[in-house]
Amino acid sequence: MSYRVAILGIYHESNTFVKVPTTLDDFRNGHLMKGWAICAEYASAHHEIGGMLEVLNREGIEIVPVFFAEATPGGKITAGTCTQLLGEMFEVLRKVLPVDACLVVPHGAAVCEEHADMDGYWLSVLRNLVGEKTLIVGTLDPHANVSSAMIEATDVLVSYRTNPHIDQRRTGTEAAELLVRMLKNEIVPHQQLLQLPLAISIEQQYTSKDPCRSLYALVDELRNNDPILSISINLGFPYADVREMGSTVIIITNNQPESAQKTARHIKKYIVDHQEDFRGIKKDVNAVITSLGSSEKPVLMLDMGDNVGGGAPGNSTVLLDAIEKGGVHKAFICLYDPNAVLQTSDYQTGDQFELVVTDHLNVKKYYDVALISCGDGKFHEPDPRHGGQAHFDMGRIAIVRTARGNVIMLTSLRISPFSLKQLTHFGINPDMFDVVIAKGVNAPIAAYAPVCPTILQVNTPGFTQADMTLFAYANRKKPMFPFEKITMDD
Repeated sequence: MSYRVAILGIYHESNTFVKVPTTLDDFRNGHLMKGWAICAEYASAHHEIGGMLEVLNREGIEIVPVFFAEATPGGKITAGTCTQLLGEMFEVLRKVLPVDACLVVPHGAAVCEEHADMDGYWLSVLRNLVGEKTLIVGTLDPHANVSSAMIEATDVLVSYRTNPHIDQRRTGTEAAELLVRMLKNEIVPHQQLLQLPLAISIEQQYTSKDPCRSLYALVDELRNNDPILSISINLGFPYADVREMGSTVIIITNNQPESAQKTARHIKKYIVDHQEDFRGIKKDVNAVITSLGSSEKPVLMLDMGDNVGGGAPGNSTVLLDAIEKGGVHKAFICLYDPNAVLQTSDYQTGDQFELVVTDHLNVKKYYDVALISCGDGKFHEPDPRHGGQAHFDMGRIAIVRTARGNVIMLTSLRISPFSLKQLTHFGINPDMFDVVIAKGVNAPIAAYAPVCPTILQVNTPGFTQADMTLFAYANRKKPMFPFEKITMDD
């Protein structure tokens, strides 16, 4: 018997503390595609859609590529943008119905002005459109704030298991293989959501180190139990003031709800017993700068407060100014500032001038610089990196050197520092510097760790500051660690 499977998704991580909204242009500057353009982009990419396509092709299943939209993390998605995206996606889907199943690609932390749980909303609309008998299986980013609506609208959701996310293609493969087994009536999944009274600080979400390493090890043991088909840890996204904010676990058994409930209790007890392990130690700018003298170079300095992958603007100069003031170490930094890029158009390579940069607080900063180069900011990443994307576009860029010897890359489009090609493609070698500043927390490690023997996370101020207790939440659950102590009764 042949099957038809649709592929569709809207993918965004929304920081509700960022006041600049995410618009349709942000998706156009990211990835916005329909039909077979999706397959052309992702068939060989280290992305979940690539894994889905691989399985469907192997099984001889008819692929029905529908719609995929993705934008760099930022503020809430505007109501108009949400309406436009959903309208286009479901218009295409209606034209290709009926299908036997849908493979869906939400992020799990999308928020729009009308729907705080945007992923739960569009998945519910999808369920109503295709009906209860059509299977819906998908993937989630582990930074998802998973809602009951997401679970109720789908049959199976599987999350990546690494942060940095280098297993996205493998996760897409896992989801598609579960779907195939469902289509062949080999399994009848029961999906259960465990909402933990816990929000994990972003710098504690590195899966190769504790506390996450031990948590994932526990889950690996539990996954070996016979009725268990999948267990997904969702670390959560703390920069969204929504009811669903926090860590969750999705447990999928082969029609064994009692086993799912028993597994959920086991995991929750572990979290309650080990809650203090998830508090973390945060190092401020002065402490990190002081430690540079004894650190093996180049140092990857992670600007946690200006984490582009968490929705921050990517234009904070806090670390650059600290390096400039010290005058001892040479650093590279990338700043998103279209107006600064425009300033450089009046100059030739080697020209010296005063550069004006506007930082995250809308304060103008002035630097005496020399122009190194300018041009088109497109580059390609062939290896597995956080995000799984292969093609990147920074718009028009300019590279300048300050009077103190620090190098600034200025971009017209905002992208996350997920690829070392962002430097090397443009003739910038990390070995040239004592410090490479990346606007991230854990995600850049996959790309930069091979060339940076020292990695330092810095507790900088900003829209993604590491200490979530400093944000004013109106909608979070209570009690919730680290805001309050938690027990098994919570």
